[in-house]
Parts: sequence; C-alpha cells; structure tokens
Amino acid sequence: MIIATIAIILAYLIGSLSTAIIACKLTGLPDPRDQGSGNPGATNVLRFGGKKIAIIVLFGDMIKGLLPVLAVSLTGASPLVIALTGAAAFLGHLYPVFFGFKGGKGVATALGIILAISWLAGLTVLAVWLLVAATLRYSSLAALCASFSAPLICWLYRPDSAILVMMIGMSGLLIWRHQSNIRNLLQGTESRIGTKKVADPGATKSEDA
Repeated sequence: MIIATIAIILAYLIGSLSTAIIACKLTGLPDPRDQGSGNPGATNVLRFGGKKIAIIVLFGDMIKGLLPVLAVSLTGASPLVIALTGAAAFLGHLYPVFFGFKGGKGVATALGIILAISWLAGLTVLAVWLLVAATLRYSSLAALCASFSAPLICWLYRPDSAILVMMIGMSGLLIWRHQSNIRNLLQGTESRIGTKKVADPGATKSEDA
C-alpha cells in the first residue's frame, strides 16, 4: 500500500513537469503561456517554435504518462493501482504543482497512459487522431474524436472496470478542457494545424488540443 501510494504521488509530480515550458526556456523561446493560444502544449509551440521543438514537447508529454504507468505495470501492480497512477500523471499535467496548477489539455499525456496500458489500444487511439487530423486539419477535433473513442478502445483491448472508469474520467476531462475549441469549431473560427496565429489584442484566444 505504501509503495502504491508513493508511485501515485511520483506519477503526479512527473506529470506536473511541463515539457512545453521547460523546453521553451531551455531553447530560448518565449513562455508558451504568453504566446498564441496560451496553452503549454505541442500544437501551440508548433506555431511559434517550429516542428523540432513541438515534437520534443509532444514526446515529452507522452512519456510523462507512459513511464509511471509502465513502471507500476511491470511490478505486477493491480489494475486499480495502474488506473490511479495513470490518473495521477494525467492530473499532474492538467494541474501541475510546479506551475501554479495551470497546465495543458493532456492529449499527449493521455496517449502515453493508454500506450502503457495496452500498446494496441494506444496505437488505435493514435490512428483515430491521425485520421481526423490528416483529413480535416483540426488538432482539437482530432483530440475530441480520440477522446470519445478511447474508453471503448481500451475496453476492447483490456476489459477491466478500474481502467475503464479511469479512461471515462480522463476522456471527460479532455472533452471539458476543449470547451472553447468546441465553440470555435461550431463558429468556424478554430485554427487549423500549421496555421500561425496573428496577434490580435481584441480577439479571443483559440485554444489548442
């Protein structure tokens, strides 16, 4: 029980390490919270930092979710402990203790968690994201579609009630964090992938996935 508790706490702390903020600071780029959509995630960093740094952020956020869950899985932990560890890493990304509890949307971190639970489920969810993103060029819409499908996909590959509850909760938070994206999509004002934002002090920021 003590080991499980420590693992869950460590997962939250690891999740709290904002890859976007750290990577931008190390490379001399501006704080992503002050640029574009203000979201510390790969999509926003892509707009002002370029592909290389965005890829680093993407994989960094994904690894934050993958490593803690994979570590506890390899110790033979119960599905409940695995689910709680995944939830802790995800909440750490959304509400990072090191950055004023203001984090990103959690898409890449969620993918890392799913890959650790079942690599086939993770690849299937990733395929959903890639299909929507490649055809419609909306990162947020791709994230929403992947979020809706993730609980069912995970259940198909690993039917466990604790993991299913964690996935439903995680997907619900992902969708909730995309409220502004949903509004923008409905209004036709959502930015497409690869579009650079033009500063407009009077405009409302469009949030990223």
